[in-house]
Amino acid sequence: MTHDIQALDRAHYLHPFSDFKALSEEGSRVIVSAQGVYIVDDQGNRILDAMAGLWCVNLGYGREELVDAATRQLRELPYYNSFFKTTHPPAVRLAEMLCRLAPAHINRVFFTGSGSEANDTVLRMVRRYWALKGRPDKQLVIARENAYHGSTVAGMSLGGMAPMHAQGGPLVPGICHIRQPYWFGESNGQDPEAFGRDCAAALEERILALGEERVAAFIAEPVQGAGGAIIPPESYWPAVKAVLDKYDILLVVDEVICGFGRLGEWFGSMHYGLEPDLMPIAKGLSSGYLPIGGVLVGDRVAETLIEEGGEFFHGFTYSGHPACAAVALKNLELMESEGIIERVRNDLGPYLARRWAELATHPLVGEARSLGLIGALELVDPATGERFDKSLGAGNLCRDICFASGLVMRSVGDTMIISPPLVIAHHEIDELVDKARAALDETARRLANTPTPPLQETLA
Repeated sequence: MTHDIQALDRAHYLHPFSDFKALSEEGSRVIVSAQGVYIVDDQGNRILDAMAGLWCVNLGYGREELVDAATRQLRELPYYNSFFKTTHPPAVRLAEMLCRLAPAHINRVFFTGSGSEANDTVLRMVRRYWALKGRPDKQLVIARENAYHGSTVAGMSLGGMAPMHAQGGPLVPGICHIRQPYWFGESNGQDPEAFGRDCAAALEERILALGEERVAAFIAEPVQGAGGAIIPPESYWPAVKAVLDKYDILLVVDEVICGFGRLGEWFGSMHYGLEPDLMPIAKGLSSGYLPIGGVLVGDRVAETLIEEGGEFFHGFTYSGHPACAAVALKNLELMESEGIIERVRNDLGPYLARRWAELATHPLVGEARSLGLIGALELVDPATGERFDKSLGAGNLCRDICFASGLVMRSVGDTMIISPPLVIAHHEIDELVDKARAALDETARRLANTPTPPLQETLA
């Protein structure tokens, strides 16, 4: 079967975030089934999925309750839209539960099909809000370098990833980026707390440079996920809150990755004590079983849109899709009844932190960090303690070794990241750490046998 599927894949399927030519030459991995925290390929290899798919399979694979919820809804009402003054029970009940779980000042939700669509919606809502407030010049949005907010044109523009911008053509105007709170990569040894405050100060500096009267919103992830599981210093978010409290600017906290238990709270905003005006959501909302996203909308924005707005010319065919909403509702009910959030906060997160920290002693690791069930390892040259030459592709090498030895761990440059399902057990965390250490050993062995690339001449 492998060769047939790979041949059809090569002939017809253009994969997301892929080098099409390289993938066509190499051939795709074929995944055929999954259960718990494991995926299985077509050769029968059982692989621990330490990325929960793409940060999303929070309840793990094979949850029959979610399959049954989809089946029941598909039989009863497989689809109807939410346009034209129409609604249906699954979307309404999901909206009510989300608002119950969210911070108290959030009582409305706008549904989308994905996190990217959610961030497109955020941009539309932010600018619509200020226009309705009689301040149409407040159009500018401040985001962060190396942030990820999706890959649509608006999402990519809000994100701060240079390779995406280079391929994106003209970006959505009115979006600018400030430094990220990436202590390991960018602090140059500065004290973490001072570094966090300096990164927050960059926000105020940009607001003042642009003019408060022109800045509409600041958007950021609680922990930067796709950028490398970047956990900000403890000083960062309190300092950002202090800046935003001084100015009339909306706070958008992108919860697409951190939401639904990843940090040991329902939302990352709760972990950091934030009160966002808008919260994009997706991924863990349905544990990835069906595609669904949305924007949780704070009262001051929602009330303005409702009372002063008239028609909001925005929406999607699948906004509040009944089957997706039914699965998401059942997913949240299971997370609540099984105490998933509390277990991540009080048990699994601390256990992973202890085991993960052991990898900091490996010669290849410059830093091992984690929060809740998200973690990262920074790969460095043991001889110098500095980053490897990029041409060596150390991170990609480690990633491929992991996969071949039964572990999915993602590479972001030379940062290795994990985000396992929230139902992972202690013995599975032990397996994850043991396999990660073995992969680091093999990566170090192979890099030691790789000739050092010649020094590149630089222009004076």
